[in-house]
Amino acid sequence: MAATVTDTPTLSAASAAHPVSMIENAWGFDTASSRYTIGVYRPNYLLVANHTDNPNEAPFDALFDAINNNNPDAGLDSTEAEFQFSFKARVWATEDKRFGIWVAYTQQSQWQLYNEDLSRPFRETNYQPEVMVSYNPNVSLGGFRWSLFNLGYNHQSNGRADPLSRSWDRVIAEFGIERDNFALLVRPWVVTDDGGDDNPDITDYMGHGDITAVYKWHGHSFSLMGRGNVSTGKGAGRLTWTTPPLLGPLRGYVAAFSGYGESMIDYNWHQNSIGFGVALNDTLDRL
Repeated sequence: MAATVTDTPTLSAASAAHPVSMIENAWGFDTASSRYTIGVYRPNYLLVANHTDNPNEAPFDALFDAINNNNPDAGLDSTEAEFQFSFKARVWATEDKRFGIWVAYTQQSQWQLYNEDLSRPFRETNYQPEVMVSYNPNVSLGGFRWSLFNLGYNHQSNGRADPLSRSWDRVIAEFGIERDNFALLVRPWVVTDDGGDDNPDITDYMGHGDITAVYKWHGHSFSLMGRGNVSTGKGAGRLTWTTPPLLGPLRGYVAAFSGYGESMIDYNWHQNSIGFGVALNDTLDRL
């Protein structure tokens, strides 16, 4: 079945007097939507080239020491490929679709695609399953509409053995407000497992929540994410631009990152990076 991405939410006859918004469309709050559904979640993308100004070689020092006798030039390339796929499924919903239970999965990989000296390895892969309840408050707030409240449990890890193992578990709330083509998503979290010896200081760098602003304009989508820990002064920001469809549902995609935690292995490593490629969807699309 062909899939298309659109900035125009689907309308049912019952919702004609209340147009379905970006958030409501992404989370299937329209009464005409299927009670049991599967779709995209976080952006699904491929960065053909993602360049960093500060590759994090520290976790791999032992590996480089072992191979440097045969190849003294071995090390991480500053340019690699990166991709992510992410989907969510609603497993139950009320008849009016304003309340539901979802499961989700996101996987992100950094691939040293251009690194012939190390046989083009996957530098890092992060796995992120989630379960959450989702509710549409539909409350007006000074010209904005409060359209989303989620509460869920999130596990994120890189699935590796010590000393490269990184993981944490969180209870995450998400609040979504919007107005026209602008949405603001606020996610505070409580860490229930900080990974023990793997990364006990992770909140010093990743903080206790993040905020993402999304704006859509003439088929383009722009997002800005920020997070940080006020007490340590550490954090990160990510800016993305998704173009209108260029080839079928595929869109151009540009992402810039600055700070700590571009991936789990880099949670305490500061870098600036920029990459370009293609994407299937943005943060608030529904396929």
